[in-house]
Amino acid sequence: MSNVISVSQFNNYVHNIFVSEEILQNIAIYGEVSAASMSGGNLYFSIKDEGAVLNCVRFGAAGGFVPREGDQVMVVGSPNYYVKGGRFSFNVVRIEPYGQGLLYKQFMEMKNKLEALGMFDQKNKKPLPEVIRRVGVVSSETGAVIQDIIDITGRRNPMLDIVLYPAKVQGIGAEITIIDGLRALDKTDVDVIIIARGGGSAEDLSTFNDEKLAYAIFETEKPVISAVGHETDFTIADFVADLRAPTPSAAAELVAVNIADLRKDLQDYSKRLLYLTTAFYNMSRAKVDNAIGEISHLAILTIQDNYLDVSTLLNGLKSATQNALQQKCYSFDILTSKLENVNPIKIMRMGYSQTIKNGAVVSSVGQVDVNDEIDVRLSDGDLQCIVKNKREGKK
Repeated sequence: MSNVISVSQFNNYVHNIFVSEEILQNIAIYGEVSAASMSGGNLYFSIKDEGAVLNCVRFGAAGGFVPREGDQVMVVGSPNYYVKGGRFSFNVVRIEPYGQGLLYKQFMEMKNKLEALGMFDQKNKKPLPEVIRRVGVVSSETGAVIQDIIDITGRRNPMLDIVLYPAKVQGIGAEITIIDGLRALDKTDVDVIIIARGGGSAEDLSTFNDEKLAYAIFETEKPVISAVGHETDFTIADFVADLRAPTPSAAAELVAVNIADLRKDLQDYSKRLLYLTTAFYNMSRAKVDNAIGEISHLAILTIQDNYLDVSTLLNGLKSATQNALQQKCYSFDILTSKLENVNPIKIMRMGYSQTIKNGAVVSSVGQVDVNDEIDVRLSDGDLQCIVKNKREGKK
């Protein structure tokens, strides 16, 4: 019989074999994730292929990439045999995707599904306000991202207010804190909301491929800018958001108008407006002067034409008046001649007289008696007579 050893001796022997084998240190192994869970800040999972399963643990993995069932990954680490418990595991120091695997497949399935629902349609995108005074930011409260946003907006537009909702941007439960931040800021008076995160691996950015987060972005009433990762990184949040910024810094420039550039633009516009106003004034004045000249010329021609017409009318009126006056004078002469012929004075000059008795004309001998006083009117005076005798003529 071989030597009998204790359990502790055996477990220590096996442990030492794994530790002493240099080829097994920092070895890279790829496989498909079959299970994953977090406990006490540590990540426990298994990877497998067609013929075997390897139990893995990554200590201090809180906030890091958490693989999902079916993901193709590569793990780097060393085997370890736990002496006290007699359990074997592979201690992982780094984990990253290996090939497209299930993660990419899930991304494409989610993208196609939401696109079919119209959640990426341009008609559903909300435009950014023309004037932005307050900006809500959902991001980590530590790190360079939020500081870059504050620095850039402060430099470009010091009057812009930044309201931060601190959220986890990777790891288990990160999407929940981002959703809470969106809903909280949507109820405030911010004008636009930025979801921001710095660059990272596809797994680090996988939080922003969450379906619930996509719906939360789509349902937000305020415009949402997605600023996740680098320019070459694309997530579901980028497609659903109202506007995608290639980086968080670019998002800050989008919401903060550059006061210095605006001031320069206003000066340029003022100069341009002054130039156009002066040119328009000069052109208008020239047109007015030309119009006045044309009007004056036309007025002179019109006055001349009207003067000729008036002269013609006056001459016609004068001629007609003279003709009418001559006609009236001729008629007057005829009437005067007729009146002259029957004028009693003219008749008296021919030797005739008019007898008056008591103011009445005597036209018959019978109207006068002997001794009556009568007046005899001649052409050059009157005679007062007394009738001595009267003699009636033949009738």
